[in-house]
Parts: sequence; C-alpha cells; structure tokens
Amino acid sequence: MAAADSPSAALRRRDLCSRGIRLAGKMRADVVDLLDTYVEQQGLDASVSVAAVEGVPPAAVERWDEQTGTQRLLENLAAYRAFRALLAQMLEEQREQLGEADAGLGRALAAVLLQVSAFAYHLEELLRLESRGIPGEEEEEEDGPPPLPRLSVFEQKLRGLSVLRELAQWAVRSSRDLRQLAKPSPATETAPSLAESP
Repeated sequence: MAAADSPSAALRRRDLCSRGIRLAGKMRADVVDLLDTYVEQQGLDASVSVAAVEGVPPAAVERWDEQTGTQRLLENLAAYRAFRALLAQMLEEQREQLGEADAGLGRALAAVLLQVSAFAYHLEELLRLESRGIPGEEEEEEDGPPPLPRLSVFEQKLRGLSVLRELAQWAVRSSRDLRQLAKPSPATETAPSLAESP
C-alpha cells in the first residue's frame, strides 16, 4: 500500500482538506468585502465587465469532474502563486498612487495577500502528503515571478478588479476541489458511512 493511501495519510489528508475549506471560505468572504471597498475607492462601476487579463488565472475549468486530485492541487497552487504576485503588485501600485491617503485599502490588500500566501503553503503541504514534488519551488525562490507589464492607472484599476473577482471565484473552486480530494479513495474505504449511503 502506498504511503499516500495509508489510513493515517487518509486522515491527515481529510484534516488538511477540512482546514483548507475553512481557509478558502474565510478568504472568499474577505475578498468579497475587499472587492466592494476596492470598487468604491477606485471609482469603478461594480457591474463593469472586464475582459480576460493577462496573468490572471481564470477559475473556470472544462471537464472539472475528470481531473485527478493531484491535477486539482497543482492548478490551485499555480493559481495562488500567480495571485500572490498580482496582489503584491496591486499593493505596490496602491502605495504609489495613494501613499497613506487610504491606509485601510492597503491593509485589506495586505491581509488578503497573507491569506493567499498561507493557502498556497497549505496546498504545498497537501502535495507533500500526496508524495508529489512541488513544481517550481526552487526557481520561484531564486528568481521570483516574472515582472508584470506596466499599465496606465486606469488599466491597473481594471486589472485589480479582475484579480479580486477571479480570486473570489478561485476560493469557491478551491473549496470544491478540496471536498473532492477529501473523499475517501477505494483503497482506504473500509465501509461506507451512513452519510455516504445512497
């Protein structure tokens, strides 16, 4: 029996998934609050449609139910690493534009950035449990993410709006992915629970 399929590993996986689902729920609530503040502070229309923005990972996925647990984790990790760089850029741009004029928005952005970093770390823990290497770990630490293109102030506002909207959607997708991953595999299932019975 593989280490990742042992009963203790299955329990650990379920525990990490449960905690991840709670983290994703809290993150989504905070991002939705931040989105409202951001739209108001930036003078944007909440209903404005923003086309796909380069570098912002879309949460939508085709054939979601066909993905393996490892594919789900790897896609989530790649997305949250991208969001970490995007939010850091947004925070820097906010400071350049507003200085300390709106410290509240900066603090809220910084808090969400911390949550995204913590969630990425949580996903790395799950990947380690699955005995998978974590892609790009060394390269990311050495080189950092590629620099984002310089945009006009208005384009920065629209990119920020896109980042926060997609991040809120990713939090929902991550919860779904983690629920799927938490389901017991046939190898570790001894008997179906009453809750899982049809």
